[in-house]
Amino acid sequence: MRDALARFTRSGIAPTAQERSAFRYPELRVDWRPSGSVRFTRRAWAKFQAPGLYSTTVTQPAFFRRYLLEQLRPLVDEFGAVIDVGTSDQEIPYPFVTEAGDEFVRGDLPVSELARHFPTPVLASVGDEVADGTWVFEKRHARPLSLFDALRVDFSLRRLAHYTGTDWRTIQPWILFTNYQRYVDQFLSWAVAELGRADGPYAQLALPGGAVVRRGDDPAAITAAVAASPWHRFQMPAYNLQRSDEQGGVTIVNIGVGPSNAKNATDHLAVLRPHCWLMIGHCGGLRQSQTIGDYVLAHAYMRRDRILDDLVPPEVPIPALAEVQLALQAAAERVTGERGDALKRRLRTGTVVSYDDRNWEFRWSQERHRINLGRAIAVDMESATLATQGYRLRVPYGTLLCVSDKPLHGEIKLPGAATSFYQRAVGEHLQIGLGAIDILRGELASLHSRKLRSFDEPPFR
Repeated sequence: MRDALARFTRSGIAPTAQERSAFRYPELRVDWRPSGSVRFTRRAWAKFQAPGLYSTTVTQPAFFRRYLLEQLRPLVDEFGAVIDVGTSDQEIPYPFVTEAGDEFVRGDLPVSELARHFPTPVLASVGDEVADGTWVFEKRHARPLSLFDALRVDFSLRRLAHYTGTDWRTIQPWILFTNYQRYVDQFLSWAVAELGRADGPYAQLALPGGAVVRRGDDPAAITAAVAASPWHRFQMPAYNLQRSDEQGGVTIVNIGVGPSNAKNATDHLAVLRPHCWLMIGHCGGLRQSQTIGDYVLAHAYMRRDRILDDLVPPEVPIPALAEVQLALQAAAERVTGERGDALKRRLRTGTVVSYDDRNWEFRWSQERHRINLGRAIAVDMESATLATQGYRLRVPYGTLLCVSDKPLHGEIKLPGAATSFYQRAVGEHLQIGLGAIDILRGELASLHSRKLRSFDEPPFR
């Protein structure tokens, strides 16, 4: 398809019918016909719900190689499934086969002319029916093998480059979300220090705009490259610190303020099948006993953000994941040096309420009763969306927030107090998030929880 595109844009020679028939994604098929007793596994993924044929289309197999093998090997070794690969009926849109999308078009050649001879993106064909559980099984048709098909994955890979400003290949499986640039600044200071360690586990840092700095580079050059990164050009800039081993590095994404950004980012990051995403940001404390700088470990969410109500109705509970909760608490103990009652005074577990309206305080007389019924202890705008998206898209999630103001008790966020708070608290908070990731790296077998699996779950996680 790349060759045909190059030929057409250069000389106007259109692809033949035989060539056009090859502009399709490969299809991966797994057939399971059990004989005898069915094997039981406590693993949350790489298992079948029912006998039969399962299939999905695949893109970027070199990048997803490790993930695909991780999912397929147990299906063959433990269940005796048979793997087959063929050509699907799903066409590959031409912008998805080049690194530059459709920017290779030059001169007077209109995009409409390309669309006459090459498949184009049809958004009506891109959907989340499998993830949302709305697909309908039909006899003599294959069941879904994965949550996302190739078309959905390719669409999101392009969106990730657009929004984050980084090559999607550099995004890491451990993701931190924040709503303040100051957390990114602290992350960069830590990342530069890690790259300066001759024996450290981290190898390189991918920056928004495409620049990459590596361990062993001149420290002044690293600092200059980080400072020159055009992060402000991108809506949700990402910084990807990659490891030299296979345990996976850390990505931090500044999603800004609001549930819409949170949904947008996670819709696309989910196709990479990350191991976990954590929200580390600021919140308003709702209890008199809280003080500025206290932490809130969310164990429940009151969803007043509304953005996912049609996909995951508000009455559906979003469970806290024990592995993530314990890792965050253990990391807080390690970073703060506080334990027992001393830690409980600073780190409180409870319900976080998330709004889509930053000025929710103007409706306090209407919201007071609901917040009181929910026993909420903190308020923000992103956490409930990120957790609900993790639940919906089967990505382990967690939330640790820092109280930056107490809007109901006269301690509002004013410039002087805010600056003092930021200088003191952000670095410690970030280190807790990074510490939790270090703990979770050793708990992958239990991290991908069965709590996130539905009745008709595809075999792939």
